[in-house]
Amino acid sequence: MKNVLLTLTMMALPVSAAQAGGSGPMPMSAMPMTPMSMQMDMHARMQPVMNQLRSLSGTAFDRAFFSTMIPHHQSAIEMSRAALPRLRDPLVRAWAQSIIDDQQKEIMEMQAELQRLGGPNVALMNLMRQAMSGMVPMMTQMMSRMQDPDRIFLQMMIPHHAGANEMSNLALERSNDEHVLGMAQQIIMAQADEMHDFQDWLRTHQ
Repeated sequence: MKNVLLTLTMMALPVSAAQAGGSGPMPMSAMPMTPMSMQMDMHARMQPVMNQLRSLSGTAFDRAFFSTMIPHHQSAIEMSRAALPRLRDPLVRAWAQSIIDDQQKEIMEMQAELQRLGGPNVALMNLMRQAMSGMVPMMTQMMSRMQDPDRIFLQMMIPHHAGANEMSNLALERSNDEHVLGMAQQIIMAQADEMHDFQDWLRTHQ
């Protein structure tokens, strides 16, 4: 199952993590506004968090996984809420609303699990919040500059989803907790499907 989920995730990625590279976040204003640059920026933002997660095991990892996934999900919700008034395509609007609804539900589930595990890792939660800071103004600024807000939203959401799946794949490797494994599998399957749909839309709306 772990190998199947990893394969599904990598099939959905527009660019691999190795191709994206980067040792730290680069301001989007300093690079061309392209899907590749968005992938590189998100990969760079995630690396301090991923490095911390890779250093943990057992219950410490499980707490850290939920603690970092909650603000990551919250970032996707905030981006979707900010995008909704600007989106034009009914299908893209439905996807944005689905992200809000589904990830709010998952946040509630993860918060309950954190209580079982002893509470959040506050330092890592704040590190993820810092990594995701600025995503909404970045997106809205790009939407105001360009003619297709639907395309901008999907192009930014694909690498955002890929970041969640990178963390979830690590959870499949590191965790033995059935609730962590179940949530990781749920995230991978749902977001890989959405990434595939988003990429199909982008290919057919040139």
